Amino acid sequence: MSETVPTAPSETGFDVHAIQAKWQQRWAAEDPFRAGGDDDTRPRKYVLAMFPYPSGDLHMGHAENYLYSDIVARFWRHRGYNVLHPIGWDSFGLPAENAAIKRGANPVTWTYDNIAQQKESLRAYGVSFDWNRVLHTSDPEYYRWNQWLFQQLFERGLAYRKESPVNWCPHDQTVLANEQVVDGHCERCGTLVVKKKLTQWYFRITDYADRLLDDLNQLEGRWPQKVIQMQRNWIGRSIGADIDFEIEGRAEKITVFSTRPDTLHGATFMVVAPDSDLAAELAAGAGDEARERFEAYLAQVRQATDIERQATDRPKTGVFLNRYAINPVNGERLPIWAADYVLADYGHGAVMAVPAHDQRDLDFARAFDLPIRVVVDTTAPMTGAIPVIELDDEGNPIDPFEGQPELDELHPARTGVALTGEGRMVNSGSLDGLSKRNAIARVIAELTEAGTGRAAKTYRLRDWLISRQRFWGTPIPMVHTQDGRIVPVPDEELPVRLPDPSGLDLTPKGTSPLGGATEWVTTTDPETGEPALRDPDTMDTFVDSSWYFLRFLSPGDTTEPFSAREAQKWAPVDFYIGGVEHAILHLLYARFITKALYDMGHVDFTEPFSSLINQGMVILDGAKMSKSKGNLVLFQEELDAHGADALRVALAFAGPVEDDKDWKDVSTTGATKFLARALRVAHDVSSPTDVIWAEGDAALRRVTHRLWADAPTLIEQTKFNVVVARLMELVNAIRKTIDTGAGAADPAVREATEAVAMVLDLFAPHTAEEMWSLLGYDTSAGIAVWRQPDATLLVEETITAIVQIDGKVRATLEVPARIDGEELERLARADSRVQRALGERPIVRAVVRPPKVVSFSTK
Repeated sequence: MSETVPTAPSETGFDVHAIQAKWQQRWAAEDPFRAGGDDDTRPRKYVLAMFPYPSGDLHMGHAENYLYSDIVARFWRHRGYNVLHPIGWDSFGLPAENAAIKRGANPVTWTYDNIAQQKESLRAYGVSFDWNRVLHTSDPEYYRWNQWLFQQLFERGLAYRKESPVNWCPHDQTVLANEQVVDGHCERCGTLVVKKKLTQWYFRITDYADRLLDDLNQLEGRWPQKVIQMQRNWIGRSIGADIDFEIEGRAEKITVFSTRPDTLHGATFMVVAPDSDLAAELAAGAGDEARERFEAYLAQVRQATDIERQATDRPKTGVFLNRYAINPVNGERLPIWAADYVLADYGHGAVMAVPAHDQRDLDFARAFDLPIRVVVDTTAPMTGAIPVIELDDEGNPIDPFEGQPELDELHPARTGVALTGEGRMVNSGSLDGLSKRNAIARVIAELTEAGTGRAAKTYRLRDWLISRQRFWGTPIPMVHTQDGRIVPVPDEELPVRLPDPSGLDLTPKGTSPLGGATEWVTTTDPETGEPALRDPDTMDTFVDSSWYFLRFLSPGDTTEPFSAREAQKWAPVDFYIGGVEHAILHLLYARFITKALYDMGHVDFTEPFSSLINQGMVILDGAKMSKSKGNLVLFQEELDAHGADALRVALAFAGPVEDDKDWKDVSTTGATKFLARALRVAHDVSSPTDVIWAEGDAALRRVTHRLWADAPTLIEQTKFNVVVARLMELVNAIRKTIDTGAGAADPAVREATEAVAMVLDLFAPHTAEEMWSLLGYDTSAGIAVWRQPDATLLVEETITAIVQIDGKVRATLEVPARIDGEELERLARADSRVQRALGERPIVRAVVRPPKVVSFSTK
């Protein structure tokens, strides 16, 4: 951890906490960071940091996140933009409810007390939020519009209820969306997740799967590539065919999805997910012995998570169901097995197994001694003429591996390695000789003509499970009638408010605590007036955060969720800042809701966040900070010890935005000393505000204007640590000019110090304001428009480079000090003196050390 330093640096006499209090008081009075209204003609930028959950006070991850959003917001204000930079709290959710249960507290009181504490900390940190646009998702004024959104989706068939196996957290006693299960465990509490069959509410996000995937192309170059790829992988579109298989003794066919329908002739068995309804049905008709084997196996499977079941290095297990499917292309009987490597929610819960060309199928076939048939000859050339397919005496294609000793060793049955490469079809009837692509097209056409299959797509993405069996969330605005209908609460009765939790048993028990609130849950059928019951579940808190960026546009509106007019002016968000841990969960849901709102005509854009900035974590001694590990660095303690500006500068200087920062390497001591030097130079400036800068020291002016030229690009590239380094360089140059040059009265000293104050405002706003005041200005440094560089001062200094040939100096060149090696070598080769010295000798080696030396060697 960084060492504690005096709060009043002795070399300056400035009290950092006094400066901090002074300027925060002035900001509160003048409100300089409020977004301008309709009369503000400046261009607009919307900067947003992912809002915090009020679980205690802020931590160092928050300190980093809100520092970065503040740097971006302040930068665009300095560039002459009208900036919207709001803050709110994601205040529903399990932590508040669990804390209330543990402490016997009211979750409402616990939540809003923590919000008040975090607000105070953020103000002390000097973040330039527009405090007129604060929202809390647990306010009825907010969650009323969650309920409106639910009903909008319900009306369009995008919200529905069904029974299905769900992820169940035994500790929190609630269901979890797939995205909330990390390595088989509850994201919140770490408990091993199990499967449980429940009737739940879903949002039909899969209807948007193609758009969610294809629209990622719009974000290329503006979102981190890692996040784009994570979203693509999670959506997981696969293109292939649905193939219908008859089942002996069953009237209905089974549909199987395959990305490789070309290998259908190589199917030698079928596998169904053991926890699927299909497996239970097939086992029930397979005889007592087979059914008992299946039930014992199913109990074993339920102990494993989906992650464990899909692990490639896990031994394959399964049971034969004594049932057979019929291959639609050749009539072969395929034994049906239940095996845990197939999941109930992939495709249709069943797969055709082609062990020669799929590694998991091959591992299973080898474990249970099942047939392995090669139907793709991966040894065949993929260029030139189609190879001749040899036939046996009965006219059947010969397996290319049989009878060829040099190829026999490549057979998957012997090697244990599936043949997944490109090749030509063999042992496949009308497909023989075709390439993979042509064979897929041919077999889909044949299946379609025969009525036994069709082209299809499937996705890894599943519909968004949004109902939760907990109290502290948005009540689902639906009514269950006596005759079994489920109808929406009338719009004029929204919001459906949460009841007072006093007297309610909030302890997790598998059903929602709201079901025990008798007076609250009892209502009337809005259509008939008969007694009815409210839905007792609450919504996933990711619903709250899926559209909150729009509510910031008109947070006090009581007539609509957000102003469409304001959305046209401000949205989508220009810069969204937050951790990469939300790359799938939150961002995917926000993208879905935005597209749904677009289709409803409420917004005119389809992506919520134009640019995404992901920061790394703040860790300690190489490990993630946590209370259980006892390695927390407390934000408030660091703030009290060093002041906001030193903390901000130290974090900004610690490394690239996307990298993790180890707190033991973060130097608040160095940051404090730098800020003291910056304050000192502002204190020393003795020239008036109207001094003519052009009369100042030319060397210092070049450093100043190089900063003006480079800083905008560096900020837009999020190279914040480099900008801090350049500020340090300029402060040192100012001090050198004061001490050894023309002194504090030099106009260049004032110009440079003013530049430091304006750029430093991004990182250390209290210090910057104090410098600006010391320099004689009454306005805020935070809204001062940055100056443009003087192009004449950006002309680089030249330096003399020598050119050697075989160790002898043959020429000197006057070149720019910042010249790169390629350009320096080109100039050296083109010089007439070098060409005369070379004559006809060829250059065999060139050593270039820009900007000073070029050394050629000849034969």
